[in-house]
Amino acid sequence: MMESNADSAGQQAVLDQPVFSAELFPHRSLGRKGFRVLLLLSGGVCLLYGLFFIATGAWPIGFFFGLDFLLLYGAFRLNYRSARAREMVTVSRTDIAVRKIAPSGRTVEHHFNPFWTRFSVRRHDEIGILSMHIYGQGRATDIGGFLNPDDRESFAKAFKRALATVKQRI
Repeated sequence: MMESNADSAGQQAVLDQPVFSAELFPHRSLGRKGFRVLLLLSGGVCLLYGLFFIATGAWPIGFFFGLDFLLLYGAFRLNYRSARAREMVTVSRTDIAVRKIAPSGRTVEHHFNPFWTRFSVRRHDEIGILSMHIYGQGRATDIGGFLNPDDRESFAKAFKRALATVKQRI
């Protein structure tokens, strides 16, 4: 007895359904409002002390307060720019897709066959997970390098469970 094309297309659609999907992004504890408050407070302090030193004749010190403020602003801008990084990880019975979006917007996508894929976790006794990698078919990619240790632990546990699920016989 032969299967019809509709039956095989339906089976393929079921196999392509994601078993696991996650979007990973870096955590930032200071939001936009907190960033503005911090800049206003530090800018006010730098301006006040800078004007004081300029008025007392120690004008080079006053300009260094301005430089300090600019360096603080620049550091936070770079920090928020790096927070735009994203990784989307999807696991189905036919594919493991890892889509990485850099802060610049550049996107790189990696695909692995779930039956040939190995998930590697490097641990430290005190810190926890240091790095996570997916290996398969002569290729490799790292995952979640920007996550904090707790998020790495929860992601690794969920990803291992999803990988074990898809490797089970249909």
